[in-house]
Amino acid sequence: MSKIKLMSHLVAGYPTNELALTAARALIKGGADILEIQLPFSDPSADGPAIQTACTKVLERGYKTADGLAFIAQIHKEFPETTIYLMSYGSLIYTPGVENFCKKAAEAGVKGMIIPDLPFDFDEGLTAACKANGMINIPVAAPSMSAERLEKMAHAGFPYIYAALRVGITGTDTKIDQNTLDFLKKVSAGGSKVYGGFGISNGGQAKALASSVEAIVAGSVFVRIITENKDDATKLSEKVEAKARELTEI
Repeated sequence: MSKIKLMSHLVAGYPTNELALTAARALIKGGADILEIQLPFSDPSADGPAIQTACTKVLERGYKTADGLAFIAQIHKEFPETTIYLMSYGSLIYTPGVENFCKKAAEAGVKGMIIPDLPFDFDEGLTAACKANGMINIPVAAPSMSAERLEKMAHAGFPYIYAALRVGITGTDTKIDQNTLDFLKKVSAGGSKVYGGFGISNGGQAKALASSVEAIVAGSVFVRIITENKDDATKLSEKVEAKARELTEI
C-alpha cells in the first residue's frame, strides 16, 4: 500500500458552487480516492457544528436536491475516474420515491448511497433500488449498536459498511484505541470492506486506522478549512489539498 485511501466528505454547494468545486478539485489533487458528497439537509442526526452550519448556509440560498445532483454531475464529468458516494438523510430520498431518486443519482454519476438514518434491514427498498441502478447501498455501523444487530449487519452481504468510530456527533476528536480496532473487526467479520471515520482530522489518526479499513473518512476537518478560507479561493485550495495529502501519506 503506497498511500492511505481517503474518502473525503464535502457539502454540495458550500460555501458557493464555485468554491465547492474548487474544494473538490483540491481534494482529488491531494489524493482523495472517493468523494462523499452530502446533500444539504436541515435536521442532521449526527452532524457536528461545522457540517450543520455549512448545510444551513447552503439551504438559505434556496438550494434544492436537483442543484446537489447537478453539482455531482459536474464533478463526475470532470473526474470520471473518481468514485462519488452521495450522503443524505432518509426524507430527501423517500419523498420523491426511492427508486426515482436512485435513478437520478446514478445518472449524475453516483456509485453508492450513504443514508445513515435508514436502518439496513428496513431501508424502504434502498438496497434494491441501488442495485437496479448500478449503485451500492453503504449502511452505517455505530459502536452503540447491540452485538446481535452489529453481527446481523456484518453478515448481511453488503460490499462496504461505513463504521462511525464513536457515538456522538462528527467533528470532535476521536481517539483510535484497542476498542476502536475491536469494533472495526466486528464490522468486517462478514467479509464487508469497511470505511472508518468520525472525527478524523490528522495523519496520526489516519495511520492508526489504515490497516483496519478500506479507506479512512474525513469530513468536518475539510469543512472547517473551507469555512476559514472561503474569502480566498487560492488559499482554500492549497490548504484542502495539503490536508488531504497529510491524511493519505503513509
